[in-house]
This record gives sequence, structure tokens and C-alpha cells, in this order.
Amino acid sequence: MNEIYKALKTGLISLLKRHPKRIVATIAVVLLSAGSGAFAVASFAPDAAKLPVRQVLDAVVALPLQPQEELLANQAINLFRSETTRATDTAETLLKRLGIDDAQAADFLRRDILTRKNVLGRTGRTITAEANGSNALLRLTARWSSEEDGKFNRMVIEKSGDHFAAHIEVAALSASTRLASGVIRSSLFAATDDARIPDPVATQLAEIFSGDIDFHRALRKGDHFSLVYEALEADGEPMRSGRVLSAEFVNNGKTFQAMWFQEPGQKGGYYTLDGQSLRRAYLASPVQFSRITSGFKMRFHPILQKWLRHEGVDYAAPTGTAVRSVGDGLVEFSGVQNGYGNVVIVKHRNNQTTVYAHLSRINVKRGQNIAQGENLGAVGATGWATGPHLHFEFRINGKYQDPLTVARQSETIPVSAAARSAFAALAASTRMQLATTGTLQVANAQ
Repeated sequence: MNEIYKALKTGLISLLKRHPKRIVATIAVVLLSAGSGAFAVASFAPDAAKLPVRQVLDAVVALPLQPQEELLANQAINLFRSETTRATDTAETLLKRLGIDDAQAADFLRRDILTRKNVLGRTGRTITAEANGSNALLRLTARWSSEEDGKFNRMVIEKSGDHFAAHIEVAALSASTRLASGVIRSSLFAATDDARIPDPVATQLAEIFSGDIDFHRALRKGDHFSLVYEALEADGEPMRSGRVLSAEFVNNGKTFQAMWFQEPGQKGGYYTLDGQSLRRAYLASPVQFSRITSGFKMRFHPILQKWLRHEGVDYAAPTGTAVRSVGDGLVEFSGVQNGYGNVVIVKHRNNQTTVYAHLSRINVKRGQNIAQGENLGAVGATGWATGPHLHFEFRINGKYQDPLTVARQSETIPVSAAARSAFAALAASTRMQLATTGTLQVANAQ
């Protein structure tokens, strides 16, 4: 048998060497035929609908109800609700809005010094309450933030045993990034309101592009914008908006882009995506979102009743509206001066001077250094004024200049060579973010 097996093996090997392709093809055909056969056999399986059906019945014993009722009765169910404080809040009205029915808690809120100082009568503070199934207060947390230090205060009122105790903690705000976009129909603020963009963010947007876009006169219906900004949160609850990180504004068909960038050891600012600073030597306006009522031109003087050249720009705004310095400088005069009424004069470099007149309040003193954007007083109607407004002048070597022209022509500073690489990487990421935001805007419009 061994000799027969060896002979067959030798013959097969010889055959494979002489006709390898034919042998492989034959094996493939056999395998395929086997598969088809298997398929054909499978197709003759019994019809499931004709198989016998057998019904199985089994008794189910219900669990006793009493233990279940006892478990449910002993199960503590805590309820949570959030609200925002109002100036008219009392202990009772606040707890009522929170769904709390607890006389002991109301009495504590009325008597507690921390609560009276930080919650009752305060507007816009976030409150979260935890109550038991009987609507009795277990824990109340109030949160509010400082506008400057990136932190927030957390006041906790908690029941321990049969009494309440309150304490205040300080924690860091966390920042998240949000995308937003809008289309101008009537005004910038109307568009940002429609897009649910916070007012401080809308103000930043206008500030960023104020050197390139006249938001008082140059907006067109159909102009649109996209932006990326920070939202600052406390324990997951939104507290306030943060800085605009990047923005794009299309005005009358022309696109303007900007992003925030801070060089190591330098003051941060906004730049175009090719590295030019948007911070000019002078702001475009000393009053945010006011209306220009009289420009740098000839006009009929409302008090003197004759035609005179108007040597500045008038901004209409309610009494008390903040007035800011358009540039860094030194307060040269602070006080009352003839028809100007309450007036502040700021001296800048290169013999350049700005004048802020008819103020209702002055917040700076003569000889004080003042930074761009710093508050120096408030809009009023002192001196020769028929109503509340700011009269603003710009002088170079004592000669009157159009403030709007000077602001737009003031120089900018590019990114330094050392920071170019980091700037380029951030600019590339910013382009992608703005493109994504723009796509969302188109999708929402459709």
C-alpha cells in the first residue's frame, strides 16, 4: 500500500507541474458547483409557515405590593430648578418662583446677612435650588461673576440637620467657544439680537471693524457677519460672554476679517489675517453706538442763528452715556470753558489734541495720563447745547481736522517677525472656523 501511495503522490505532483492552470480551474469549478449544490439544497428547506405551532402557558406569580410600596415611600426624590434674581425679589417671591414651600428657609433668607447682601434685591444672578419631595429647601446656590478677574462667586445655602448655613466660595470661570452669524436688515444690534448674540459681543464686533466700517452710515441691507467668541460659564451655567476670538464682516460686498492675537510679553489685540494690527492710534468714535447729528462741515448754528463752520462732530446720546478717550494721552484741561460747558481736552503725541464738550460729568483730572478707551466723563448738555450730546473735536498743531478722517488714517502696527510663525498657524485655523460659521449661516438662511 505504501508503494501505491507513493506512486499516486509522485504522479499527482508531476501532473500539477505539467498542467497547473488546468488543475486549478478544475478545482474552482468543482468548488463552485458544490456551492451551487448547497444553495439548491438550502432552497428546499421546509416552509416556516407550515411548521407546527405549539402554545406554552406558564403561570406568573406577582410580587407582593407591600414591599414595593415601602421601597417607594423610602425613596428620596430631590427636585432641582434654576431661576434668575430680580431687583424686586423678596425671600418669599424668590422661593415661590423656585417652587419652594418652606417657611423656615424663607425666614433664614430674610435674616441672613450674606443672602441680603448678595441675592435679595440683586438683578441677574443665577440661582439653583434643590428641594425634597415635599418642596422643602435642601440647598440653594447663587452664582455671579466679576467682570475683570475671570472668576465667579458661589454662595451656598445648605440645610444641615434642622438649621441652614451660608458661605461664599470663589472659583474660576470656564470658557467655551461659540459660533454665530447674522444678516443686516436694519441695524447691527437688531441683527445680533435676531442671532441671539449678547450685546457685549455685538459691541466688540463694532469696535473691531470701526476703523474700516462706519457703523453709523455705511451699513447696507444684506451685509452679513460671522464670528467666534468665548462664553464664560460657572458650574456649567452661562455667566457672561467673553472675548471675540475672530470675526468676518461683509459690508457692501467687501470682506473684512480679524482675529485676536497676543505676542509673548505684549498686549494682545486684533489683527487682519495677513498680520496687520487693527488697533489704530485713535478710535473711530468717543461714544459707542451713538448717532452723528452734525458732521465736520458748514451748518446753521442752532443757538447763534447763523451759518458757521462746524469744527467737530456731534454725537447724540442720552445724558449719562459714557464718553471715552479715543487715544492714549495726557489730560491737558478738565473743567468749564465758555460755550463748551464741562469739557476735557486730551493732548496726544505729535501735537495732536482731542476735545470732549458739553459733559454732564467729568471723571478725570488735569495732568492725568489716560489710555485709549478709558472713561473720561459722560454725555450732557452743559454750555451752549440745545440737548444732550457730545461735541468732539480733533486738532493737529492747533488746526481743526475731521475726526472721522483722522481716525481712519491713523497708523497700524504689524505682527513682529518673531511671532510670525505662531500667527500664521492661528490664522490658518481661524480661516477654517470662519468658513464653517459662514456655512452655517447659509444653511440657516435656506
